Amino acid sequence: MRRILILAALIPLAACGGGRSTGSATGEISRACLAADRAAASPVLCGCVQGVANRMLSSADRDRAADFFADPDYAHAIRFSDLPRNEAFWDRYREFITTAERTCG
Repeated sequence: MRRILILAALIPLAACGGGRSTGSATGEISRACLAADRAAASPVLCGCVQGVANRMLSSADRDRAADFFADPDYAHAIRFSDLPRNEAFWDRYREFITTAERTCG
């Protein structure tokens, strides 16, 4: 289960590798992406994902999403939480993932 959650949190990275670049934005997600040391991670890829996050997620949501890279158990807790604020965040996060796949892929 832990591996599935790690992959779910990193879907934008796997899907975005080798695609067109939208710039090299820097921020909390980009840094977490590079620090996660995934094979597909690169400054261009992580910058692309960060750029999508900058457009789609609030600062608080970006901080929260970046935490998923270091703590997959946190992603699991948010994903399966019944709290309305966590459910709303997860909906925004899934939309972000979908957009990052299209934009960076």
